[in-house]
Amino acid sequence: MAMPHLSARLDTKGSPYLYVLPFFLLFGAFGLFPLIYTGYVSFNDWNLLDAGEHRWVGLANYSELFHDAYFWNALGNTLSIWVLSTVPQLLAALWIAHLLNHRLRARTGLRMGVLLPNITSIVAVTIVFTQMFGRDFGMVNWLIGLTGIGPIDWQASTWSSHLAISTIVMWRWTGYNALIYLASMQAIPHDLYEAAELDGASSFQQFRRITVPMLRPTIIFTTVISTIGGLQIMAEPLLFAGTSTPTGGSDRQFQTIALFMYEQGFREFRFGYASAIAWTLCLIIAVFAIVNFLLTRRIANDEK
Repeated sequence: MAMPHLSARLDTKGSPYLYVLPFFLLFGAFGLFPLIYTGYVSFNDWNLLDAGEHRWVGLANYSELFHDAYFWNALGNTLSIWVLSTVPQLLAALWIAHLLNHRLRARTGLRMGVLLPNITSIVAVTIVFTQMFGRDFGMVNWLIGLTGIGPIDWQASTWSSHLAISTIVMWRWTGYNALIYLASMQAIPHDLYEAAELDGASSFQQFRRITVPMLRPTIIFTTVISTIGGLQIMAEPLLFAGTSTPTGGSDRQFQTIALFMYEQGFREFRFGYASAIAWTLCLIIAVFAIVNFLLTRRIANDEK
């Protein structure tokens, strides 16, 4: 009688670990090991063109990185594109979610429609937008020309290229964040809105006083997720240049950290230096994750 009882206890306590074991095995093989190995490579002068030979240099790659003007230029470009894309994107997503939360005709179709840009191929989207922002025959310059303003070379300057790339990012991710906000809005008790309406609160006042405060954890979540994605942006600026050159324009005016890492690793073949860039980017993302944790914990404590 003891053996079946022991087997049942092992099954009860051990089954959950067996269920999650495949995830940890895959994460260890394709996530943790590459991360650790990249850290090891970053401490070496590693060039695959030299038959894979490498030499231990310690923190030399990191020291060079922090004195590299191209790195700081790429970091500034990355943060600029992130601000220009994330802030309008989340505000627009919040507004769209607020509209979709009302009783509209074809509401299900509209909700599905806002997700279509996210499931579209990023390559196809960027190529289309690159043509729209073309200097000579682009639709954007044609619309601007109707107001009497001359054509803009969107790739030539820093601000115009950042604005164009940010538009691509916003178009692709606004609907995705809107659906996240919509799901959170539908979890808000409707009694709060009814009570506010009885007290004479307008629709805008209900949105500002009820909806936004109740969505604070979700807003923080989408902000951090958008930040993590924005810091890793690569495909949009690479394809926006119209070539396979990862310099981000003739004067590196829209080269991001990911593009700079790609350039050093697969154009200059400096894998040690590229790995140092990757780990630095990882640490920057970790800082934002820690800030998210602290903000979330503070909000949770304030609501108690």
